[in-house]
Amino acid sequence: MVVQITPRLYSIEEYFAIEENTNYRTEYRDGEIVPMTGGSINHNQIVVNLIVTLALSLTLKEQNYHIYANDLGLWIPRYRQYVYPDVLIIKGEPIFEEGRTDTILNPCIIFEVFSKSSSSRDRGDKFTYYRSIPHFQEYILINQYQAHLEQFSKTPENNWLFSESDAEDGVLTLNSANCQISHRQIYERVNFHIND
Repeated sequence: MVVQITPRLYSIEEYFAIEENTNYRTEYRDGEIVPMTGGSINHNQIVVNLIVTLALSLTLKEQNYHIYANDLGLWIPRYRQYVYPDVLIIKGEPIFEEGRTDTILNPCIIFEVFSKSSSSRDRGDKFTYYRSIPHFQEYILINQYQAHLEQFSKTPENNWLFSESDAEDGVLTLNSANCQISHRQIYERVNFHIND
């Protein structure tokens, strides 16, 4: 006979107490606390490339967007999830979770650089959770092992359009931010020969 062990469920207050006293990040998944794995060198390089490129592009156009990296938490109330997207963009001012200054509610664009272990969650559950955010307009998944991007864009009718590209000389157009980024900028200094 196989005995199922039910994982301990934590309150949100317990989660934040643990999160503030550890030297690694965790996600909160409706009562469960799940440690996050560290990123590879390619993962980190892509995140840096995104931040630099987005900052230059959006700042030069003097648009009212804020770009944040993976240390800013995102609360998804409908699914009781605290997560840390790799890069997110907020239009206008951030809306914070009540009583917090490190957790926001209103991203319009989210980027995830996926690994072999996170690929199915990023495409599946996380995308479901993200779609419940009213401000959310675009979701970009970036492969760290080869030049390949997947983009989901919300239409005015609240449908989601999917497009993908593996063209090394391609261009990613962020429709909701009126911004274009070349794939070469995203993958600059990324070595696909390094194994994760």
